[in-house]
Amino acid sequence: MSDSVIIVGITLVYLAMVLVVGLRARGQSSSSLEGYVAGGRHVGVVILFFILGAEIFSAFAFLGTPGWAYKHGAPAFYILAYLSLVPITIWALGPRVAKLGRERGYLTQGDMIADHYRSKPLGILAGLIGVVALVPYLTIQIAGAGLLFQAATDGMVPFWLGGLLAFVVVAAYVFCSGLSGIGWTNLVQGVMMIAIAWFLGLAISERLYGGVGEMFAQLQQQAPEYLTMPGATGMGWGYFSTAVLVSAFGGAMWPHLFMKFYSADSGKTLRKVSVFYPLYAYLLVPLLFIGFAGILAFADSPLARADTVLLKMVMDVANFSPWVIGLMLSGALAAAMSTGANLAHTAAIVLVRDVMGPTVMKNASEKTTVNVTRWSVLGLSLAAYLIALLNPGSLVMILLTAYGVIIQLFPMVIGALFMPQLRRASVMAGALIGSLTFLLMEFVWSSPLGWHAGVWAMLLNVVAVAVWQRLSHASHNDHRVPDTSSH
Repeated sequence: MSDSVIIVGITLVYLAMVLVVGLRARGQSSSSLEGYVAGGRHVGVVILFFILGAEIFSAFAFLGTPGWAYKHGAPAFYILAYLSLVPITIWALGPRVAKLGRERGYLTQGDMIADHYRSKPLGILAGLIGVVALVPYLTIQIAGAGLLFQAATDGMVPFWLGGLLAFVVVAAYVFCSGLSGIGWTNLVQGVMMIAIAWFLGLAISERLYGGVGEMFAQLQQQAPEYLTMPGATGMGWGYFSTAVLVSAFGGAMWPHLFMKFYSADSGKTLRKVSVFYPLYAYLLVPLLFIGFAGILAFADSPLARADTVLLKMVMDVANFSPWVIGLMLSGALAAAMSTGANLAHTAAIVLVRDVMGPTVMKNASEKTTVNVTRWSVLGLSLAAYLIALLNPGSLVMILLTAYGVIIQLFPMVIGALFMPQLRRASVMAGALIGSLTFLLMEFVWSSPLGWHAGVWAMLLNVVAVAVWQRLSHASHNDHRVPDTSSH
């Protein structure tokens, strides 16, 4: 039996196990809109911890994180820096969002925004921005799965088929089970990928260098530029710092994060999760080790694509058995699929409830809404799969681009939660100007001072909000004064 057959066999068994767990998680609550979207608002600490953690441990974590460490060196630590700030946003925003959702029946970020500002167009805008940011994020997971299959099976399973297998499994259990399926599969996959990440990080360092300490000692002697800022590729403190800010504050704006806030059984549960959340960031450390290990391993023949460094190290350098490679592939797929399930679920709900609900589905029944949401899971996943077939560039850069878009919702959300004096015209102008500025800086112009374009766009967003507030002060009755009694 060839190595590739063993690897494929182990992986298919794992995919089948995940599919069974996801489908068996379907309960009666999955047939109602609240059950399908928010798990009946009864999700506890353990499941919520793994659901939120799945947003970190994705294809980005297993491929992008070691890829950036390999390509840039020290600048890759921006990932740990921003993840250390995410618990603050969970602690500060989560309980308030959960309370409002329970009291007023919110299921999406757009629900809260549209209700607070009494503006359906604003809710639609928030929904559109959310979908535009979520689809590239979902594309990362599918592209990552395709890369993993192709490399681990030595081409026996090509990129298109590997991505398709992961897409079909995820779409099937999200279609049937909603948040319940996501929660239980994330628990299983979370344990799997944590164990695999630490095993690979420590085993590769030991096999190639005699340990992590010895690896960094050799790097200090032979390639010291990778261990200090601005790293081997000249990434300055400006981009490093602004990437941290955009990722930390943009992370708080993701629609799937909001929807998990709504699913919590209490604000106390969310605060407990925020305390333990940094453990997931700690588990990215071994993946960084793998990237640094690749710097010297491929010094004479640099990789054409940095995102493949983990695969190349496991397949070509460390000489693991096919059984270990099969488990590695399963663990990495767990990361991609657990995040992909969250993203497909959220993108479909945002599209149907926030964009289609106020327009083409005004009079739709709850049963129709649930059914259309299920089919939207398949449609959006298919769109992300087709984009992935274009074989996009760096997974990290795709993610940073998505963060630059989603952070433009920040003033709008903060206004709904903490600053009732902000008017709908102001936050709408800010979001539109910020989003347009970011896209122009990202794809047409160059960002001044080498900063992440999302920061400049966010600054213009805030300035636009302030200017509109001042201009509309004389006619402040353009929308209601929100009832802050429950805020």
